[in-house]
Formats: sequence, C-alpha cells, structure tokens
Amino acid sequence: MSELTKVRPWLAAILGLAVTGLGHLYLRRWRRALLWVALAFAVSALFVPVEALEALANGGPVPPLTDILPVLAVSLVSVVDAFFLGLKQVSEPSGVLTDDDADSVSCPQCGREVDADLDFCHWCTTRLDEPTDD
Repeated sequence: MSELTKVRPWLAAILGLAVTGLGHLYLRRWRRALLWVALAFAVSALFVPVEALEALANGGPVPPLTDILPVLAVSLVSVVDAFFLGLKQVSEPSGVLTDDDADSVSCPQCGREVDADLDFCHWCTTRLDEPTDD
C-alpha cells in the first residue's frame, strides 16, 4: 500500500472536519457530499434556534453547546462516513472491472478506471490506444 492510499481516509476526515461534505468531495462522491450539506442545513433550520445561528453568522458570542449540538452531531457523523468511505475505496482493487463498469476500461499506466469514450486517462493523462477495426 502506497503512502498516498494510507493518507487518503485521514485526509478525507480532516477535510470533513473543516467543512461538512468536503471530505466526500475529495473522495469524488458528489451526491453524497451534497446530501450531507443539505442534511446539515436542514438540521440547522429545524433544530437550532435562530438566535444561535445569528450569533454564529455575525461573530457574536458563542451560543451554548446544547443549541448547536444537532449540527455538530451531523458534521461528526459526516466525518466518520468520509473516513470509512475512504478506507473502503483504498481496499477496493482499482483495476478490476465488473458488469456495471462495461462502459469503462482500466488505464495501462496507472490501472484506474477510465471512461471508454475518452482517448486518454484523466488520472495520469496517458494516451489510450485507439481501438482497431478487424
């Protein structure tokens, strides 16, 4: 296992601590990141008092922890999800194709999955061989 793959889950978790959903964006899980951000906004709108939100937005005094605990809980669960998702991505073999990956091929240079319609690997920019007509 390379050093980059060891760091990947931890970096996703740290980015998720900074901003809810950012760790998922780093892992290229766009919809999941959007869902975590939407959940954080929904929880803050439903369960956090307006005064606490205004105090945080205006830089006023920090509201009591019990007022902002629902948003902190959602953010923490998002961080844990990003970490375990990163671990799962690291443990999955990247060059193995399944039936649902019929529209993708693996790059001969880096071994990652690439869309079959592309002429190059968008991960390492290696040019892919043109298909030959027999």
